[in-house]
Amino acid sequence: MSSKQLVHTPEGVRDIYGEEYLKKLEVQNLIHHKIKAYGFQDIQTPTFEFFDVFSREIGTVPSKELYKFFDKEGNTLVLRPDFTPSIARCAAKYFMEEDIPIRFSYVGNTFVNNSNLQGKLKEITEMGAELIGDASIEADAEMISLVIEALSATGLKEFQVSIGEVEFFKGLCEEAGIPEELELNLRDLISNKNFFGAEDLLRSQNVKESYITTILKVTDIFGSIDALLEAKKVVTNARSCKAIERLERVYEILTLYHVEQYVSFDLGMLSKYNYYTGVIFKAYTYGVGDAIVKGGRYDNLLDQFGKHSAAIGFMFVIDDLLAALSRQDISIALKEGGTVIIYQDCCIENAITLAKKMRSENKQVELVKGNKNKTTEQYKEFAKNNRIENIICMQTEDYITVTNASTGDTEKVSLKSLLEGNQ
Repeated sequence: MSSKQLVHTPEGVRDIYGEEYLKKLEVQNLIHHKIKAYGFQDIQTPTFEFFDVFSREIGTVPSKELYKFFDKEGNTLVLRPDFTPSIARCAAKYFMEEDIPIRFSYVGNTFVNNSNLQGKLKEITEMGAELIGDASIEADAEMISLVIEALSATGLKEFQVSIGEVEFFKGLCEEAGIPEELELNLRDLISNKNFFGAEDLLRSQNVKESYITTILKVTDIFGSIDALLEAKKVVTNARSCKAIERLERVYEILTLYHVEQYVSFDLGMLSKYNYYTGVIFKAYTYGVGDAIVKGGRYDNLLDQFGKHSAAIGFMFVIDDLLAALSRQDISIALKEGGTVIIYQDCCIENAITLAKKMRSENKQVELVKGNKNKTTEQYKEFAKNNRIENIICMQTEDYITVTNASTGDTEKVSLKSLLEGNQ
């Protein structure tokens, strides 16, 4: 490859640096602070795992979208496409006998080999939380409330958390006698809102016309709490009705958290992750074309790793959230910039002494050896581009000049008094 090609990244990944990266870290910190406030403990899982952790039986990303490779022993490994199975594996390994709910939080990158035509990044940053060992409706509401509080903490104001229930759809399929393999294909079509494709699939399997009508009608019901009332008028099977009752109770608890204004319901909501078993939810806002948060209940996933335990979790798509904040002109407050000390050879000792003192005060300081070919204006421009607040110039052993990079204001300061903390 030529040197010009080497400086470019592969399709679907990108570099993040400077102020953009600072904003990304700050948003992650804001979300993490809320997650920690709910009692979640941080966990880190490997970037790559055995293929079987994300196999078709687990119900995660399709095999063709995984980045696969081999170790020296011939085992098939994959870059993680999804955190939830990794967290489930950890819980089964380290907390097999634990019967009190445990709470994990995480942040890291996931890797999915999407088609280039989809225009999606193949490496994204996710931050999320998993509540393991709690099958209650209260846990469903708590996790949704946490999502809403965390989104609000980032400065986002206009967003909606749409809630569905996988059991509602499963009840319809069970009543219609639809086998599991057909159900999975049907879920994929309906989750993509491809109702014409869903109708063709059902007709090709000779499903009764009355069931086809009910499935296509009910799975297109969405909106406020009234949508649940509408759905109850259409379905009669016990499994679907129980799912609606659970959603009604979730809504009641969300009103106790005072977040119901951000909530809507979508009974046609399904997921490409087949491990979801109950309540599922997604958060949307304008400025991006996909959900910025995805989550749900997965009560059977840990069984795959030998631990029988209910669980519910969510993940923030940090990259999409940042894009939404930017397109909505929502500013992300960053900490004050640092200081650059520009020194000459005669002042190296004082420069180091001053830098050490300022760093001991938790200030960000960088030392730059002065270049006679650089003008003051060039140093100011450098400071602005790198979020440096102050420029200190050392040319004598007695006095320094301090320049505010933003305003251009300059003052002459006694070095001795600065070192002694008098200024």
